[in-house]
Amino acid sequence: MSSTAYMLNGFDVANTHKVEPHMQELIAQRAKRLGPSYKLFYEHPVHFVRADGVYLYDSNGTPYLDVYNNVPSVGHCHPRVVEAVTRQMSTLNSHTRYLNEGILSYAEQLLSTFPQEMSNVMFTCTGSESVDLAMRVARFNTKGTGFIVTRNAYHGITASVAEISPTMGPHVPVGQHVRMVKAPDAYRTAPGVDVDTEFAQEVERAINELERHGIRFAGMIVDTVFSTDGLFPHPAGFLRKAVDVVHQRGGLFIADEVQPGFARLGDSMWGFQRHNILPDMAVMGKPMGNGLPIAAVVAKPELLVEFGNKVRYFNTFGGNSVCIAAAQAVLDVIMDEKLQDNSKNMGAYILKGLRELTAGHSGVGDVRGSGLYLAVEFVKDKQTKEPDGEFALKLVNALRENRVLISATGPAGNSLKIRPPLPFTRENSDEFLDIFKMTLEQIS
Repeated sequence: MSSTAYMLNGFDVANTHKVEPHMQELIAQRAKRLGPSYKLFYEHPVHFVRADGVYLYDSNGTPYLDVYNNVPSVGHCHPRVVEAVTRQMSTLNSHTRYLNEGILSYAEQLLSTFPQEMSNVMFTCTGSESVDLAMRVARFNTKGTGFIVTRNAYHGITASVAEISPTMGPHVPVGQHVRMVKAPDAYRTAPGVDVDTEFAQEVERAINELERHGIRFAGMIVDTVFSTDGLFPHPAGFLRKAVDVVHQRGGLFIADEVQPGFARLGDSMWGFQRHNILPDMAVMGKPMGNGLPIAAVVAKPELLVEFGNKVRYFNTFGGNSVCIAAAQAVLDVIMDEKLQDNSKNMGAYILKGLRELTAGHSGVGDVRGSGLYLAVEFVKDKQTKEPDGEFALKLVNALRENRVLISATGPAGNSLKIRPPLPFTRENSDEFLDIFKMTLEQIS
């Protein structure tokens, strides 16, 4: 079986002999020291040695435009983040069992971006830990164990969270107390059918199935832009009916904001706000510290009262002083540099450009997105809408050869995942659109 199994856009180690000699040695050392679980991107991997802003540089000093990486949300090596981390690391780095002003100041500012009903935050190190914690809180409060997720969801890598991440593949089984629903895909929804109504009916069906098997419903968790399902941000508001069903049936709704959060979607700070819904909990991760390990669960306080008093929860590194400093700097940069507005404006500019330059392409079925999170979906036939993952992957790798980093998403891997750092400029956008146009013509 290929080493790229169950990973879109993965490098097959069987092709190591095709890459440059110095990279062959690095790949061999990875296999020897790290084992087979660590995958590389692209048919032709890249060796990066430094980064700055929206560019990564290979060992020859060649710049690559980053149109994919949401972890350094405010740009690679942002000087304000670097300075904050350096200063804090030389002053104090400790856990949350000692009093410290930094964590309180950051918590207050972070919570101010949420509805007032969500006024407690618990810090972790990763998005996976945050989802794991939110699941524990949901089970504690509902006394249920059953969860609903979408069919190609990804929520993390811990044992319990992998069970609600179907995209991990058949060798990571979905949990027995988990039910999957079809993602709300407006592009493929039948004419005359409302996306919100159809999704709510899917959720109701899944809850009924859980109960028929004697499983008490605990909650539903979704990435509020459905990133791994193919990126479905529209129409805004389609989640409301489904969330109403969850609450009517006694469950909790968890908004996974690891991908759409921190101003990425332009219209709002958090993905759930575009749907005018109030989650019981929201989880966040990767972009929070621009690459440093900090994540969180924001919750309604009533969910944590009994849980906090009866369940011993402590995370040694969750909310440590250095990572809090990084997170504070990231939030300050988002606010001070007006990156939510930039995400909205540059996203609209790129979306318009992509629609114009793909208008005559027979294989482009849909171009969609919100803010700086966009998708171009490729199909074999516009009538049947049969996915064309092969062409999308070919384009991803061709763009890499033209020094643009991008990837794919969706069950068939047929949609480009366009997700640049938030400070993306008009000049960066034009560079991307020009290279995209050239590359699309090359392989078409």
